[in-house]
Amino acid sequence: MNNENRKNAVIQDINKALLGLLQAKPLADISISEITSTAQVSRNSFYRNFSSKEDIIEKYLHRLLKTWKEDYDQSQKDSNPELFGSLFQHLKENQDLYLLLKERDLFYLFSKAYLSLYGPTKEDTNFEAYVKGFMAGGVLGWIEEWFNRGLQESAETMTTLLVNNGMT
Repeated sequence: MNNENRKNAVIQDINKALLGLLQAKPLADISISEITSTAQVSRNSFYRNFSSKEDIIEKYLHRLLKTWKEDYDQSQKDSNPELFGSLFQHLKENQDLYLLLKERDLFYLFSKAYLSLYGPTKEDTNFEAYVKGFMAGGVLGWIEEWFNRGLQESAETMTTLLVNNGMT
């Protein structure tokens, strides 16, 4: 196994360990030692890849959302309803993870990862930044409220609600 594969395996082991532990108790009650012991990796391996427990989750969510978007982009669909339908489907497919974050008061890490990928950037013009901020914030509001209400609607219904109410 080369260094890059080893690094990826360590990251996956740490992700899996933390998410497993998070199902049993709040993040504040989980120690770095407990994560590394469960993942069977050294503390050095942990700190080579992460700065904190929150960093594990944020990077995991960033990769998960980035992978979703790359998959969507490869589908060669280009309408807003198709984009939002795909996003809501991704969220529904991964609802156990996202509901766990909500339950543990860690949904802000999803918001942070989402906005880092799809929100305004320093390179945007002021107008572009305002539009991206408005759109990303609005979509995030829909997502968060959907999760607050326990994902009662299907991904398709959420997309239809957006489309039928002029939000796309």
